[in-house]
Amino acid sequence: MFGRSTGQARRAYENFVANGVGKGRRADLVGGGLLRSVGGWGVLKGFRDIGVRSKGDERILGSSDFVERVLEKADEQLEEKYRLQVSAVSLQALIDKVAQCFKIDAENFKSAGKERRVTNARRVLCYIAIRKLGYKCRDVSKTVGISAATVSKAVSLGRKLPETAKIQRQIPGN
Repeated sequence: MFGRSTGQARRAYENFVANGVGKGRRADLVGGGLLRSVGGWGVLKGFRDIGVRSKGDERILGSSDFVERVLEKADEQLEEKYRLQVSAVSLQALIDKVAQCFKIDAENFKSAGKERRVTNARRVLCYIAIRKLGYKCRDVSKTVGISAATVSKAVSLGRKLPETAKIQRQIPGN
């Protein structure tokens, strides 16, 4: 919206925000979520008076339907996360399952090797452990023997690998 390249868009957006800050506080931009999307307190009060209910969340700007869809999706993701956490899969059990899927030895996770199969296995392990089972980066880092920064990078890369979904389906409670 602000430019063809990421850098150009960022610079244009920074200028846009800087120009807006210079204009000071504006009544039409006060409030968030439902309040802004319906047109202000007056309209919202009018809705209440005639019995129209709207779903709102001050963190989300948009119509009632949009807010409901966003919250439902967030709730689904939380339900999955809690269901997997309750399944109480130990980090070692996850390591064994990922190693089995990638046909590698579990000790390979601790090696400094850069073989594609091992690095992909590490990425899947880190993604599921952190994002799905709620383990901390430092716990995975200590167990696997890689830095917390490497674990963090692996999390974002592991989400995209096809083996991730396959292994997640094998976890009890999923």
